Amino acid sequence: MMPVKTLQKYSLFGGFLEEQIQGILPFMRYASYEAGHTVITEGRENDTIYFILEGRVGIIQNGRTLYEFGEGNTFGEMEVLDVMPSAATAITLAPTRVMYMSNRNLREIYQYDIKCFSILMMNLARDLSRRLRLLNASLDSIAAGGDQMPENK
Repeated sequence: MMPVKTLQKYSLFGGFLEEQIQGILPFMRYASYEAGHTVITEGRENDTIYFILEGRVGIIQNGRTLYEFGEGNTFGEMEVLDVMPSAATAITLAPTRVMYMSNRNLREIYQYDIKCFSILMMNLARDLSRRLRLLNASLDSIAAGGDQMPENK
């Protein structure tokens, strides 16, 4: 388990007080995967947001790697927010530990503390907005003759 002070450094937990994080941690679940494990499959339903505690995850769509995520990054949030089938496949690139929450866990957080739920949703929206900006920049780069996707920070 990652210390609360460390979690506060990451965008998913930005703006949370220590006691707020302590309050929502019981709604989180944990899993560990070996390298090469498919966590999410493109085209299939997913109702879970994953937060990487340790390791690396590749996000692949139509056989092309879109992103590589490491400690502190989240994935799976698109499907939780728009309830559509997964837009991409998520595969572990190294042994990986994650903390995750399903739609059900999100509803429990909503019932537990609507302010915490609101901060969490705002943080997820900000992360998705950052990724959209990266994607737009990569499309601009490709249109200008480049062929490389920018690195996710």
